[in-house]
Amino acid sequence: MKGRLDKKIALVTGAARGIGKAIVELFHKEGAIVIITDILDKEGELLSNSLNSNNVYHHLNVKNEAEWVQITSFIQQEYRVLDILVNNAGITGFLETEGPFDAELIDLKSWNEVHEVNSTGVMLGCKYAIQLMKAKGGSIVNISSRSGMVGIPMAVAYASSKASVRNHTKSVALYCAEKKYNIRCNSVHPAAIMTPMWDMMLGKGDAREQTIKSVERGIPMGYFGEPLDVAYGVLYLSSEESKYVTGTELTIDGGILAGSEAKPK
Repeated sequence: MKGRLDKKIALVTGAARGIGKAIVELFHKEGAIVIITDILDKEGELLSNSLNSNNVYHHLNVKNEAEWVQITSFIQQEYRVLDILVNNAGITGFLETEGPFDAELIDLKSWNEVHEVNSTGVMLGCKYAIQLMKAKGGSIVNISSRSGMVGIPMAVAYASSKASVRNHTKSVALYCAEKKYNIRCNSVHPAAIMTPMWDMMLGKGDAREQTIKSVERGIPMGYFGEPLDVAYGVLYLSSEESKYVTGTELTIDGGILAGSEAKPK
């Protein structure tokens, strides 16, 4: 029985762990040939080896255009086209930069680094995916966040960069439609998904369990989501099942944006 992405060529950024890893594993299960990319080479290689076939790992720092040129050349030589791009790579800045992160004291270096990865990285991914897809068509899925739809006063760079992803998605969707490229572009907005990004806020031991319970009280469905919950949404937007869907956004948040919020007290 054929999978939902049978023989599709898919590139996933930030794919070594968390949501990216779940997307890779689900795509592989559904028959895709997956190009796994990340800057975490050890974890990326381990993931690639665990899948055995129909995948390859490449180092890709999404904020570096020269590396996008290299991966584009590789895809052209090996596969000629790209069917699916998932722009998943992203950082909060909390672990990668010194901060501060709030609206009053935001550190400029932190602001720039977060935007280079989260916003510029997505722009570059879309730029080169269009070149690879325009002859045949394809699907671009950009991973934004609930934070790209609401204000986050203590993480302004992250919120701003994810809002950029949401808006750029719509610009790309309209551009490709106007050009008759048959390339769809949609964004996914996860929130309260249990990934490594949450580790800094959750802490360890008993304090971690208390913080988890505090956050879950603000989630209408009452519990954290899993990376696979997001991966299934991405699968839909990447498949032919969503052939008439472009320029839209899919929120996967346990109901938070319906009128509640998830944050530690």
